[in-house]
Amino acid sequence: MDTPIEGRSIIISNGRCGSTLLSDLIADEPDTLSAQEFFMSVAPWVRSADVISGDEYWGILSSPKAELSTLFRIGLPPKELRYPKSGRWANRMTALPRILAITLSKVSTDPDQLFDQLAEQVPDFPTQSVSDHHRMFLDLLATLTGRRRWVERSGGSSHVAPYLLRSFPDCKVVYLTRSWDDTAKSMSRHPSFQLIQLRVEFLGRCGLDPFRITAEDTVPEDLVRYLPDRLTADLLRERGQDIRRYLALCAFMTSQADQALSDIPPQHLMRISYEDLVADPVDRLTELGRFLEFGDPAGWAQQVAGRVKAPARPREAAPA
Repeated sequence: MDTPIEGRSIIISNGRCGSTLLSDLIADEPDTLSAQEFFMSVAPWVRSADVISGDEYWGILSSPKAELSTLFRIGLPPKELRYPKSGRWANRMTALPRILAITLSKVSTDPDQLFDQLAEQVPDFPTQSVSDHHRMFLDLLATLTGRRRWVERSGGSSHVAPYLLRSFPDCKVVYLTRSWDDTAKSMSRHPSFQLIQLRVEFLGRCGLDPFRITAEDTVPEDLVRYLPDRLTADLLRERGQDIRRYLALCAFMTSQADQALSDIPPQHLMRISYEDLVADPVDRLTELGRFLEFGDPAGWAQQVAGRVKAPARPREAAPA
């Protein structure tokens, strides 16, 4: 596919560290597609080297994501969901195609129509690796939305950093971090990260992914109630009460990203912390805009910096 794409970039982060805010600010740059939650929506990344046809690839993109379907079933859809209530799948959200939940709904007021446009073209992609399909898809999405570059950002992408860096060696990489304490507290209240932590715990304890259990697998008795078909909202919320789980998740995800950046150093890397962004949004965003090669990085930064606010801290109880 001949495309006028001039830049490709990826934001890597643990999630719950201001990455959604950063993506929303980037979306205001007129020549840039802010592709949100794409890479994590098409996980698992162990398939990144598989060679499949365009039709098979579209089958993945247009299928529901098991984790998201589970959250819909138990009544805890993530707040980042942007699919319109009037949409084609609004009455059957457990079957919602994964790219409609956030990715397409963030870039179009009519995501169903954009989905239909993609359905006409993506199946004709050549037989190639999954990672090459990803690149071609994001290039196409940028072209269809009239953008010249794309920046992908998925919350929790630190977990798949080795695959991202290996599959996109020429992409610019932004590594966004935040203090573990604040990140863990935010994760503990977010259903998607409660589910991520549960999956990591399953894998660590018994080597099994709860969303890919087979009849031959033996699940420890105390974990059976957390299988997707048995999980409830109360069980998931209960797990959020132990902050240690999420501090451990931060440590694990950070180690994944740090090791990947050491083993597979990107050609172009920018590190930015959420704390620095909040302390000096204009300068930090100007630096980011330059790194991403925006047409007017300083102008963009001045325009959007006012939306960067320090998170409210809970009030301490008054002394008795």
